Amino acid sequence: MSAVGSTGGYSGGASGKPTVPAPPAQPAPGAGGYSQPTTYTKGEPASARGNRAPGGSGGSGGGQSGQAARRPAAAAPAPAGSGRVRKARLRVLKADPWSVMKVSFLLSLALGIIMIVAAIVLWTTLDTLGVFDSIGKTLKEVTGSGSTGTGGVNIMDYVGFGQVLTWTVLIAVIDVVLLTALSTLAAFIYNSAAGFTGGVELTLAEEE
Repeated sequence: MSAVGSTGGYSGGASGKPTVPAPPAQPAPGAGGYSQPTTYTKGEPASARGNRAPGGSGGSGGGQSGQAARRPAAAAPAPAGSGRVRKARLRVLKADPWSVMKVSFLLSLALGIIMIVAAIVLWTTLDTLGVFDSIGKTLKEVTGSGSTGTGGVNIMDYVGFGQVLTWTVLIAVIDVVLLTALSTLAAFIYNSAAGFTGGVELTLAEEE
C-alpha cells in the first residue's frame, strides 16, 4: 500500500522509497537552428561577416567552429617575358604519301608559275635596254659576209619571245612532274626507313 505525502508531493513506489519527480526540460540554447543573439558594446567592432556566434547549432555545418572558412589565395600569374621555355621531344614516325604528293604538287606548280613570270620579266627588261639589238649587230658583223655583214646569224631566231616562252613553259611542266614524283617516292622511302630507325627526332620549344 502506497502512501502519498500531503506536503512534499512524494509518492512511494513498490520498494517503499520516495521517488523525486524530474524537473521540467529547459530548451537547449540555439534550438530550432537559430544562434544566440550577440550583444555588442558601443564602439566595439562587429564580427566578420559569415562568422557564427558561440553556442549556435551551426546549421548545416554541424559542430564546426564559428570562424569562417578561408579560401586559398589564387596563384599570382607569371610575369610576361620571364624567359621560361618548355621543350618537347617528338618523332616523325610516318609521312602520308598522299598528303606529301598534294603538297609537293602545289609547291612545284607555284615554282613553275614563278619561273614563267620571271622569264617574261627578264626578257622584256633586256629587250627594253637594247641588249638583243647590240648582240645581234655584233653577231651579224662577225658571221656576215663582206663589209655590210649580210647573211649573218640573227640572234632573235634563237632568243625571241616566242622561243623563250615555249622553252620556259616546257621546263616548268617537267619540273612539276619530277618534283611531285620524287617527293612521293621520298615519302615511301622515309616510311620504310622509319620502321627500322624510329624516325627523325625533333625538339620543339615553346616560350611561356
